[in-house]
Amino acid sequence: MKKLILAILMMATVQVFAQDNQQAPRTPGSETFWENLKAHCGKAYEGELASEATNDTFAGKKLVMHVRECGDNVIKVPFFVGDDRSRTWVFTKMEDGTIELKHDHRHEDGSPDRVTMYGGTSTSTGNGKMQFFPADQETTDLIPYASSNVWWVTLDEENFSYNLRRVERDSHFSVKFDLTTEVDTPDAPWGHE
Repeated sequence: MKKLILAILMMATVQVFAQDNQQAPRTPGSETFWENLKAHCGKAYEGELASEATNDTFAGKKLVMHVRECGDNVIKVPFFVGDDRSRTWVFTKMEDGTIELKHDHRHEDGSPDRVTMYGGTSTSTGNGKMQFFPADQETTDLIPYASSNVWWVTLDEENFSYNLRRVERDSHFSVKFDLTTEVDTPDAPWGHE
């Protein structure tokens, strides 16, 4: 009798395991994050500093992000600080399912800044509401003191936040945008007319 009960339990376990394996595969977090960001294409949102201002670059200025260009593999999000249109966050979907974040900095004439295209690639597919980007080798070569930087972006139904932790300096920068209220679309960033 014990053998019969054990055999029935084993068969039930095998059947449950087989059913679980037949379910549709889960969508990687990076794909969910990508589609959620892409859904904001063409829209602009105002933000505010969520960390203490460490210099006058951001203090008291209007902060606006504009999800401006959305392709299958690249999303460009200009970040305006007052009248300064020099910054663009460039998200690139990689073949392995990770996402790369680069910072495109331009001069007013559209030419690239000397310090541009730094950032990193997520080390995994992350989750649908947050992606981490540790500094890559290109960043280390370009800005040695930024080799331990970690950027991360959060995205949910109400907010988008851009964050930077400078590990070696023990400093943190964060700006948070309200996705529930659109604002007027700003001019194109410098060099991206």
